Amino acid sequence: MQATPVTTSAAGTKVAELYGLPAFQPADWKAIALAQRCPFLSRKCLKNRKSQPEITIGTCTMTYGRQAQPVMICPFRFLERSQVFTDCVHLLKLHEPGNELRIVAQLAVPGGSIDYCLVSVRNGKARDFVGIELQTLDTTGTVWPERQRFLRRHGVRVKREEAESGRPFGMNWKMTAKTILVQLNHKIGTF
Repeated sequence: MQATPVTTSAAGTKVAELYGLPAFQPADWKAIALAQRCPFLSRKCLKNRKSQPEITIGTCTMTYGRQAQPVMICPFRFLERSQVFTDCVHLLKLHEPGNELRIVAQLAVPGGSIDYCLVSVRNGKARDFVGIELQTLDTTGTVWPERQRFLRRHGVRVKREEAESGRPFGMNWKMTAKTILVQLNHKIGTF
C-alpha cells in the first residue's frame, strides 16, 4: 500500500492542531511557535526536526483525505486531560475502591518498553495493571511546509522557500500497521 500525498489546496491549511491548539482558534501563533511547548507533556515538544533538532515541529493533528478528516500524528496527543488512563480503568479487574491509581511511563520489559502502565495499588503493592501503547499514524514526506504555510497565513515570518515548498506529506498506513504489530509480537509474551 502506497501513502497518498497531500498537497495544499486553496481551501487552506492541512494543520488541524499546532502545539495542542486548534488551527481555527485565534492565537498568538508566533509566541506559540517560539515557545515550542506541548500542553500534553507540560514541556517542550518532543517532535524535533531531523535537520534542525533544536526546532520542534509541533503538529499534533493534520487533516487528510478527500474529506479532510483530522488524523493524529503525535502519540502525546492522546494524553489530553489523562483521558486515555481514565478510559482504561475498567480493564483493571482487581481494582477496588480505595486503591491508588498510578501511571508508570516507559516501563522496560523484554522486547522493548511499554509506553504507559496504569497500576492499581493497595497498601503499596500492585494489585493489577494494564499496559497502554499509544500509536498514531506515521507520515511520509514532511509536514514542515504545511506548518510553515499555516504560520505564514497567521502573520508569522517564516523562510519563504519552506512555506512555498511543494514537498507533500502522506499517511503511511502500512508502516503504522507494521509498527503496532511488531510491538504486539515483541511484548505479548510479557503480558
